[in-house]
Amino acid sequence: MPKAKDCLPFASFGQDVKTARMAMGMTRKALAEKVNIDPRYLANIENVGDIPSIPVLYDLLHICKLSVDKYFNLNKRDNTSEDYDRIIQKLMLCPKQYLPIIEGAIDGAIKSQETEDA
Repeated sequence: MPKAKDCLPFASFGQDVKTARMAMGMTRKALAEKVNIDPRYLANIENVGDIPSIPVLYDLLHICKLSVDKYFNLNKRDNTSEDYDRIIQKLMLCPKQYLPIIEGAIDGAIKSQETEDA
């Protein structure tokens, strides 16, 4: 079984799945059932760094609302950092009704920076 440490774009995949699962209030067993895998396999993905098969990877990305770009779009990865990745992950988990508040905060931060730069 390939390990995330041997495939740099996937280095944080297991932890990302675990963080998303916990943020959704889902047990490992519940997520494993949704993906139709054994909970021990999911534990190995989360904790040992096993890289899942393509169908399992697809389901985990979809259910956990993880960004495909983070793992597959290496050109985009050059323009991001762990801070952006962490915030994007949280944004994907955020309830839709709070998005205008978050957008307002981002707009305010951008405007503040533009004012400082002027």
